[in-house]
Amino acid sequence: MTYLVVVNDEGQHAIWWADRALPEGWRATGFEGAREDCLAHIAEVWTDITPLSVRRRETV
Repeated sequence: MTYLVVVNDEGQHAIWWADRALPEGWRATGFEGAREDCLAHIAEVWTDITPLSVRRRETV
């Protein structure tokens, strides 16, 4: 089965089935593959799990 890495407006990442419509509020990042590959990619690129809205408040 092929999965997509998806991200929402808060910068949170997840995997989603490649053959299904994306849920509202999520967009594909362009990375797809086996479940394990997608999870490894997320671990590599999503290093700060703090939601984007919180990170923005902290810089003010």
